[in-house]
Amino acid sequence: MYLPTIRQLQYLLAVIELRHFGRAAEHCFVTQSTLSSGIQELEAALGAQLIERTKRKVLPTPLGFEVAEKARDILRISSDIIVLSHKDKHPLSGEIRLGTIPTIAPFLLPKVLSPLRQAFPELILLLIEDQSANLLKRLESGEIDCAILAMPYPLGKLESQKIGEELFWVALPKDDPLAKLTRISSDQLSLERLLLLEDGHCLRDHVISACHAKNNHVSQASAPFQGTSLYTLIEMVSGGQGVTLVPEMALDSALLKQTEIDLRPLAEPGPHRELALIWRSTSHLKSDLKLLAEKLAALVAA
Repeated sequence: MYLPTIRQLQYLLAVIELRHFGRAAEHCFVTQSTLSSGIQELEAALGAQLIERTKRKVLPTPLGFEVAEKARDILRISSDIIVLSHKDKHPLSGEIRLGTIPTIAPFLLPKVLSPLRQAFPELILLLIEDQSANLLKRLESGEIDCAILAMPYPLGKLESQKIGEELFWVALPKDDPLAKLTRISSDQLSLERLLLLEDGHCLRDHVISACHAKNNHVSQASAPFQGTSLYTLIEMVSGGQGVTLVPEMALDSALLKQTEIDLRPLAEPGPHRELALIWRSTSHLKSDLKLLAEKLAALVAA
């Protein structure tokens, strides 16, 4: 009986997810001809076509989709076997694939990465930045081991451990009348001036939630401008185009220090969002991830 190799399954999964042989080959760190040959060998051994190839499109066959689903399970189990083989190593040693969201990564990671390396010199963190929904999919598929998310967020059966909490601050132009205030409540922020991230960014939902008590209409309408990143929103504020809310962890970042804006705390009681480390309940790294969460919590609080 022919058994597919792990490498062949990785090639197939990459092509089906990326729908492009060239990008799939780059993802797998092989040449396109190597990847294509591997998939052809798999198809020949199985006696079935898994990928439809045209000049413009790469289309998985129905069987290709089914095999890819099984491949995800096999690759996840294979990864767990590697973890089990190293269970007697020192805590937090080896490779951990950590996902983070764009409104956390540039502000938290510079603060925690160096202390983590000092505390756990054998730890190798592979960092992936993506939106929350995508990170959960990648976590459930086994593509990553854990993720740092902003809460609340629906996690399903995934486990989490709180690592911190923070308030929101109002970012506004230097000459804005609201800059005369020491604190700003949400009912002083007009919808016409409030700049939000586009749908898909959980910071958008947390900003709406923080303002909801006194600014009910914020959640019922679209802001005049929706950015793809917090950097874009800050530049818009600096240019006098409106106001936005930023997480407290961003206050000391170069992003805010290099722009002409004023910052005032949001008056609504907090915390306005919590930070948590998320992982699969079945993960063999669970004990290490709990230790990582504890260390991250200590570094966030420092």
